[in-house]
Amino acid sequence: MKLNFVSLRQLVSGTLRHLRVLGVIVLASVLLSGCVNYDLGVRFDGEHHGKIVQQIKLGEQLTKLSDAEATKWLRSLESRAKQLQGKTQRLSDREIAIAIPFNNGKELVSKFEQFFNPVGHPEDAPLAPDSDSNPSFNSNLRLDQNNFLVVQRNHLSYDLDLRSLGVINSDNGKVVVTAGSLLDLQFSLETPWGANSIEKSPNAISPKIYDDGHQLVWTLQPGQINHIEVAFWLPSSLGIGMIIIILVVLGGFYIKYKSFPWERTETNQPAIPSNVM
Repeated sequence: MKLNFVSLRQLVSGTLRHLRVLGVIVLASVLLSGCVNYDLGVRFDGEHHGKIVQQIKLGEQLTKLSDAEATKWLRSLESRAKQLQGKTQRLSDREIAIAIPFNNGKELVSKFEQFFNPVGHPEDAPLAPDSDSNPSFNSNLRLDQNNFLVVQRNHLSYDLDLRSLGVINSDNGKVVVTAGSLLDLQFSLETPWGANSIEKSPNAISPKIYDDGHQLVWTLQPGQINHIEVAFWLPSSLGIGMIIIILVVLGGFYIKYKSFPWERTETNQPAIPSNVM
């Protein structure tokens, strides 16, 4: 799918248009202060419960340069989150936190795509796809799940093409802006039993590990393809519940008959008459 980061490309392009007319000293101060901090994460609380969590903070310089576009972008975030039964919290006029729940892996992938690749939002349609002033981001999230009675193995991969966030030249050729310097993008994964990063792809990036492996955080690199791949296990509530029911039934049977069902079957087998031998 084509990832818009919810009109992030338009916000960046609007900022870049302003930056092209700035002097070198002012430009340096803007880049050093940063423009957008975007933390995107997936949190698994169990097999059937989790959240897509996001925290976005816009730099003060960005809101000064593109206040109307920044406000429109944040409102778009709130609107889309509500459409997916999510919750939003305004931490300040420049910062927002979002949590979108999901009940299984299929719903996670579906809501992820709906949020970042919405349909029917004309304000997010690209004005000039693949141009320097309107960069687009190709993204693909995939989750494969396999059940093993009491546990579930998950294999998650995420590819994000940020090559469009490269170096952008000004119209007069005197100022060079690295679009990636305007963005600080991170992707995180939280699991109850920890996770293992798989780094076999040439585009794989290494995560920082926190909380004894329960949280992995990747810093996405502008100007290149980012590949994230990870494997982790989750407890299967259905399998565990089935085993508990079986144990309870066997326990009740033993209390009543002082033996297990298979022992009573062997005991109750009729003896073979001796005259038959």
